[in-house]
Amino acid sequence: MGKYWQIAKGRMQENTAYSAWYWAGTVSSVMRLLIIYFFWQAVYANQTTIQNINLETMLTYIVIAMLLQGFVGGVGNELAENIKEGQVAIELMRPYDMIFKMFAVDIGEKIMYLIQGTLPMVLIAYFFMDLSFPKSPETILLFIVSALVGIWIGTFFDFLVGVLAFWTVNVWGVRVLKESLITFFSGALVPITLFPDWLRTITEFLPFQAMVYLPVSIYSGLISGTEVYMALGVQLFWLISLYVLVRVIWSQAIKQITIFGG
Repeated sequence: MGKYWQIAKGRMQENTAYSAWYWAGTVSSVMRLLIIYFFWQAVYANQTTIQNINLETMLTYIVIAMLLQGFVGGVGNELAENIKEGQVAIELMRPYDMIFKMFAVDIGEKIMYLIQGTLPMVLIAYFFMDLSFPKSPETILLFIVSALVGIWIGTFFDFLVGVLAFWTVNVWGVRVLKESLITFFSGALVPITLFPDWLRTITEFLPFQAMVYLPVSIYSGLISGTEVYMALGVQLFWLISLYVLVRVIWSQAIKQITIFGG
């Protein structure tokens, strides 16, 4: 476990070296936050609720969804680059599990994003956008658990997209498609309850809502009581299923590697 933590720390130190990149990302996030705020202010200008969701709840949902979406990703792009450049062969000979190594890199990235990107956004949203917090410690705890599970589901899904580089020349198009699907079907743009019935039914059979919509719905109070525990059950199903899929597909993928001179 210690070596994976050192890998995560290494990535954190690497990220702190690129301050210009960090500030550019922060400014971009602030701009998105302001656009979201004024957009929903305009939408609610002549009405107090949309499908029983008032402005405060909607803003809270959208802001938390935007922040959480920043964690729903992984090292799929880096993995694809390693495969394309042949570095994966060297990585496999090193004394660690490459899947865990990639996850450790991802954890380092996300810790830095939490410190540099998320916390400033939370403070801005709380003081200038009336971001509301859950009313009970139980809801906060359930949200944290749900958010962590959702992040890992996104991480596993991103890893699976990266593994496709073993069979394709370039996964850029697949990654663009993945980002579009996650943004739309995860509920990061609007709550899934606003979707038409037929589209909501399709969404229930996909893993994307478990990444953003379910955790944020717990936070904002869109779901409560037994629905929360059912949501956690759905998330655990996707978490276990995708992890098993990661292991199975990875074991098949590394059979594609041929090492000369080894």
